[in-house]
Amino acid sequence: MERSLIDYFLALVKIESESKNELILAQKIKSDLEGLGAQVRFDAAGAKIGGNTGNLIASLPGKINKPPILLCAHLDTVVPGKGVNPVIDGDVIRSDGTTILGADDKSGIVQIIWALKELVESGEPYPPVEILLTIAEEVGLLGAKQCDYTLISAKECLTFDSHDVGTIMNGAPSQNNLQFKIHGKKAHAGVEPEKGLNAIRIASEAIAAIPLGRIDQETTCNIGIIAGGAATNIVPDLVEIKGEARSHNEEKLQDLSARIAEIFRQTVQKHQINGHLASVDIEIGKSYTTFYIAPDDPLIKLAQQASGNLKLPATVYRGGGGSDANILNRKGIKTIVIGTGMRDVHTLQENISISDLENGVLWVKEFLRLYAEQVN
Repeated sequence: MERSLIDYFLALVKIESESKNELILAQKIKSDLEGLGAQVRFDAAGAKIGGNTGNLIASLPGKINKPPILLCAHLDTVVPGKGVNPVIDGDVIRSDGTTILGADDKSGIVQIIWALKELVESGEPYPPVEILLTIAEEVGLLGAKQCDYTLISAKECLTFDSHDVGTIMNGAPSQNNLQFKIHGKKAHAGVEPEKGLNAIRIASEAIAAIPLGRIDQETTCNIGIIAGGAATNIVPDLVEIKGEARSHNEEKLQDLSARIAEIFRQTVQKHQINGHLASVDIEIGKSYTTFYIAPDDPLIKLAQQASGNLKLPATVYRGGGGSDANILNRKGIKTIVIGTGMRDVHTLQENISISDLENGVLWVKEFLRLYAEQVN
């Protein structure tokens, strides 16, 4: 393992690990964890999703007799994540502007492992720890969905995959994926356009009629992809539209999804030519399900105490994005999301401060100290 926290972070972000290609990074971390005395295994999730490695699942016995706590982060990054060249600019580590940095989520990985390294080397007492580093989180939480949970015994978890160090995300929405295929009718656009049904026009009418953006404080909706047409001189007969709806309220999410689907159905019914009716294929699928942990839950109170002891913000909030925590909570492992200091994630300006990396390590150590002192 590298000699300093910063060197370790730099080493990990330079290892390419775009979704479903995390093997090299996983092998590096396996070696590092085994060097700390951890038992490391991989499940079969990679084979199930077409990736080159499974989820990394490790256990470190600890020196205190109490149930283990699970620490989670994800191995993969979004694209472009090949050839990352990190640049240190004062207190900030950023990408060189041609790729993402990979602080999402290698900052979480580093803070977990470096904190354990310092605890092991110091001889301080620490509780039993299990570690879950998932694959393909960025492309639908696929690693968490296919994880072999028989390899995990912990019932409580911290996943390190948010922004400000010390803050605690205690809830996240459900998400539905929305897909629509609108079928029109081809015709020559210059010779006989009146014989066609323009699928792009029909799609635009439907999109203009549906609610988008922030619907209310719990609910959002977005159309993110639209594709169709073959040439400017052909009336397009097919358009594919992809979007999403999210809500912390399951009933609102289902009502919104149904309303959007009905708008698409009603829109296409208005369009016909010479007995040819426009049509739409609709697919609505659940990506992940909401979770909520009450602010007075002991796990959250312990996390807040760790933040307060380090003079870090201990804000508890409900987030707008999904993470492995959505899946872990559904699997019966109570999970909250902890900030690592990552900034401008999923962009070429991604960055993190060195002080946040250091504070993240201190936070993990402080939380484990408090957890160890907690009465079973």
